[in-house]
Amino acid sequence: MIGVLDLLVFVLGVCALPSVEDTNSQERLLLAAMGLSERPRPAEGPRARRHVPPAFWKMFRKSDHVQAQESDPCTVSEYGVRGNIIRYVQDQGRLVSGPGGACAACVDQHLFFNMSILESVEVLSLARLHLHFLWRSSSPMALLQAPPTISAVLYKVVRATLKGVDPRANRRLLLSQTVQLLSEPVSVTLDVTLLTDCWRRLARNYGLLLELRPFGADPQKPLTPFESSSPAPLVRASLVVVSLNPNQCRSRQRRSAIRPLVSPSNVCKARRLYIDFKDVGWQDWIIAPQGYLANYCHGECPFPLSESLNGTNHAILQTLVHSLDPHGTPQPCCVPIRFSPVSMLYYDNNDNVVLRHYQDMVVDECGCR
Repeated sequence: MIGVLDLLVFVLGVCALPSVEDTNSQERLLLAAMGLSERPRPAEGPRARRHVPPAFWKMFRKSDHVQAQESDPCTVSEYGVRGNIIRYVQDQGRLVSGPGGACAACVDQHLFFNMSILESVEVLSLARLHLHFLWRSSSPMALLQAPPTISAVLYKVVRATLKGVDPRANRRLLLSQTVQLLSEPVSVTLDVTLLTDCWRRLARNYGLLLELRPFGADPQKPLTPFESSSPAPLVRASLVVVSLNPNQCRSRQRRSAIRPLVSPSNVCKARRLYIDFKDVGWQDWIIAPQGYLANYCHGECPFPLSESLNGTNHAILQTLVHSLDPHGTPQPCCVPIRFSPVSMLYYDNNDNVVLRHYQDMVVDECGCR
């Protein structure tokens, strides 16, 4: 395992001190290079794992095609914003009041999304709230009726509610919409980027309150028999957050590939290196891929330095001096000069699904420098 970690440190460009032999120290260096402050430790067991949204799988699979075209991995084209990290954040709220009493279709639900999962260096690009409604009923009478229409009202909670204070004074209206419930999920989407950014900056997040009522029902009057017998809708909330880590998205000029037709084995070139995440014990939190072809550069930069070795003018002169004084002047180094990005799907510590794009992870081409 230590050997594989040593190779990973080398490929990712992390300088490990020769005296550092502890695997945990090397792992921390690797995680830091990947923009992670610690090793994610999601909940154990398959039932504890969060469902991976189909849209995330689509973006992940599309990334291979995008990378082949050398497009910018730090732009999320699906949302039209800059970013290299896309999170599917779980709702950690609770049911405030459910079906009961005179109103079987009334639901008050507190929604809470933990924004402390974003690193301080990250720049928030987009936050989009998704509310999914589903109507199900086992009642034979309800099945004969047309799917009901509900009124969905969403509030921002601006402060904690004190005893004896009207709770409406602590809310700010965000959304009021009617939704016709169907047997298939019905979704409502709302941009909450400014609100999410406010949660981060002020470090005060009291969440949201979602109120669901039968459409047209007057809260001051008794409910009709249909309203009182209508089943409560099932609600699932999620937050898609796109952010940019500027340290991992620096602008780099890409070089055109110049590949030699014949390359002796001892000459500088890209060599095959496949990283299997099982070898470093990361298979419990990385969803996909199971590994990737990282490659590395190795070989000599001999005199005369041919064009196929992509040498700089300085490297050409250095090889000339090395041929005259091999003991006093070293050869130029064989180093990566062109990379490709890699995308990863993984679980974070809160079991949120994260899709992250990493620049400069695969060595495509080597040169003498």
